[in-house]
Amino acid sequence: MENKKFVVLCTVSLTFLLSIATVSAFVEELDDTFKDTRMPDEIWLIQFYAPWCTYCKQLDPVWYEIGAELKSMGSPVNVGKVDATAHTNFAKEFRVGGYPAIKLLKDDLKYNYRGPRTKDGIMEFADRVSGPVVRALPSQQLFQNVMSRHDVLFVYVGGPSDLKEKYISVAKELIVHTYFFSAARNILPKAVTLQEYPAVAVFKDGTYFLYDEQHDGDLASWINSERFLNYLQIDSYTLYEMGDTSKLVALAIVDERNPTEESIRYKTMVERVATEYKDLYSKEFQFGHMDGNEYINGLIMEELAMPSIIVLNVSNDGYFLPPNKVETKEQLVKFIDGVSKGRIKSQGGNGYYQCFIRIAFNTKTTVTNIFTNAPLLGAFLVVVFCGGGSALCYGLCMAWRSMRNTESMRDTEDEEPITGERVEQKQLKGPGEDKKTETKAKNPAEKKAD
Repeated sequence: MENKKFVVLCTVSLTFLLSIATVSAFVEELDDTFKDTRMPDEIWLIQFYAPWCTYCKQLDPVWYEIGAELKSMGSPVNVGKVDATAHTNFAKEFRVGGYPAIKLLKDDLKYNYRGPRTKDGIMEFADRVSGPVVRALPSQQLFQNVMSRHDVLFVYVGGPSDLKEKYISVAKELIVHTYFFSAARNILPKAVTLQEYPAVAVFKDGTYFLYDEQHDGDLASWINSERFLNYLQIDSYTLYEMGDTSKLVALAIVDERNPTEESIRYKTMVERVATEYKDLYSKEFQFGHMDGNEYINGLIMEELAMPSIIVLNVSNDGYFLPPNKVETKEQLVKFIDGVSKGRIKSQGGNGYYQCFIRIAFNTKTTVTNIFTNAPLLGAFLVVVFCGGGSALCYGLCMAWRSMRNTESMRDTEDEEPITGERVEQKQLKGPGEDKKTETKAKNPAEKKAD
């Protein structure tokens, strides 16, 4: 019986090891020779990691799954990883600033992935960026199919034109964020009315908007500001991307793990304002809700009660808080209007003082969480910190003392001797004076000996 268990255990272990080896085979370990050996038409999805990075180790199994799945799909994307601490020139070329960093290399362009470190998110990024910059929609059926799969859809409508060239140029830059499509005029739904042709349209929130150069300005800026739904669930990654839109973000901060009637009411209230006042505020505000207050607490440096309303200026870490508790849609509109027209002043920011205070607050929060969730670990870290601090102070004191002793010795060498002997200054002597001086210098014992 024990032999059978042993055989089963060995079989399971061997199968597990073989599966790991098989999956790992689709991820290539890269080094500084990559630039010389890569073919010009190859597309690479690369993870830059550090051996000591915990997040990199957590990403490893996901990364191997991505490599295996892309290979099984017949994707042109090659998957690799590189130790950025060992191959620093490679990392510098790709401007790696943190770990893990995920980059896609296509032709001579390098695309940076800034989304969540999940398999679905990274796979979608690789599929989007590795494919055509602008994808054609040749039929109404395909158009409807794409519409059902994408919350936000940018479409160029028309033939060759200067606007199309601008559209393609912007797509090359912003394809890291969203898909870009093109279609003929007869492919669009009948409800779409084009006043000008060619045109660029965005389909979202159950309707569509047309780009107007005179009203909307630069095409890239317009696409960047319209690539989110008017109302959506927002996390820290989404907020980071919203920093490029120049919009303020109006949020309902709620606890999704412990939903209450009040939190549902707050979410509904923000969504209604986003929908009913779309024409008034959509150009300036992005609306949504966020689960949990951890990120917001670190930003405002205090505990924000849930549910709450807050408006963020993601571009400079500023924020706006309502002067009074918001209970109704009308009160929320009044608050949003006050922010828009400058009646409510911004708080926070990214100045040196604010950054210093924010670091201190985050440090305090981290230490508190450690002592709350793992008191033994907290005690150990305190001992290590105190021991390290004491050793550092002792080393500094000894170095200072050694320096003072050295200076004292140097000062002593420059002073007169303190043995009671007197050093006479040498004087110029005439002929025969040396002998007289020697005779006078003899002591009584020497005279007797003479």
